[in-house]
Amino acid sequence: MHLYLHIPFCKQACHYCDFHFSTNLSKKSSVVDAICAEIALQKDYLTEKSLETIYFGGGTPSLLTEPELAQIIETIHSHFLVSPTAEITLEANPDDLRAEKLQVLRRYVNRLSIGIQTFDETALRWMNRAHTATEAENCVFLAREAGFDNMSVDLIYGIPDSGRSVPLWQTDLQKMLELDVPHLSAYALTIEPDTAFGRRKQKGKLPAVDENLAAEQFEELTKALREAGYEHYEISNFAKPGQYARHNTAYWQRKSYLGVGPSAHSYNGFSRQYNIANNARYVATIQQENIPATIEILTVADQVNEYLLTGLRTKWGCSLTELSKLLGTDFVQTQAADLAAMYASGWLTRDDDRLCLTDSGKLFADRVAASLFVE
Repeated sequence: MHLYLHIPFCKQACHYCDFHFSTNLSKKSSVVDAICAEIALQKDYLTEKSLETIYFGGGTPSLLTEPELAQIIETIHSHFLVSPTAEITLEANPDDLRAEKLQVLRRYVNRLSIGIQTFDETALRWMNRAHTATEAENCVFLAREAGFDNMSVDLIYGIPDSGRSVPLWQTDLQKMLELDVPHLSAYALTIEPDTAFGRRKQKGKLPAVDENLAAEQFEELTKALREAGYEHYEISNFAKPGQYARHNTAYWQRKSYLGVGPSAHSYNGFSRQYNIANNARYVATIQQENIPATIEILTVADQVNEYLLTGLRTKWGCSLTELSKLLGTDFVQTQAADLAAMYASGWLTRDDDRLCLTDSGKLFADRVAASLFVE
């Protein structure tokens, strides 16, 4: 079983982010209390009681104080069995990772996911990140000194960099390789409507993301990391051997998980559950011992299409046997024309029972998956 906890607080709003969070930290303790109460209310959501992974996401979970983190961990242990080898990840911002804070975190979690995004000071300011370029680099060294061998960093490519003598992405990629972290998550800059960037774009004050630049940088990324010994095991994720993110891999492999906290999602194989993305209403509903969630029962088509959407993003691809099992009929026969078109495009390949994206197909993963969707 896998547990996700959404910590919906940030020091400030990054201009590109459309995740659910609040910058009003005065309500943090009441939300933590509600998260702990929800853990108790949701303890029977899944039949399996042994946790293989725990993931603190957000928001910015590194804003949790030691008493708040201890409260959540103790609540988890009181309602679930936690495997001795469980992966316990906490998302952190570089500005929070001082030596003293890292020692606190080391007592409760064994993996860090650090939101660096870029090592460039100008780009950090442009995105309204809270940390500096110096903090971005130093936090990795400090984390190692604190005993965190298992860590990941996030980077963003596709950031405008006109006028630079050395391309920003080239510098970021080189710095990441020099730091020799075991895992990297890299995402293309995306302009979402309900963000500062989205509102600027709507007013004509921000150009659209240069998709050709992003594609070129993605190809640079995959080549450089492959040569450095990383495995490209999911579209946006790269790891040294044995360093896959076990929690996120569970999502891509359609394993059941429980999500608690405002806006958190849960999945049990046949339905999805979506918590309300409003802190005050979340707390009020939990205090009434109710779950503030919407439940969606997945149809056969939903299950097949979700498997295509997530499975094709990974190095393991999708099993034709599993697709046929979910569909209740032969998937290859049903989707013969669409499969033929994707093979011909050079974006999809079949290896015995597996459908996998080619290197060029990874640039069009969602389009390939959608072309194979069933109704």
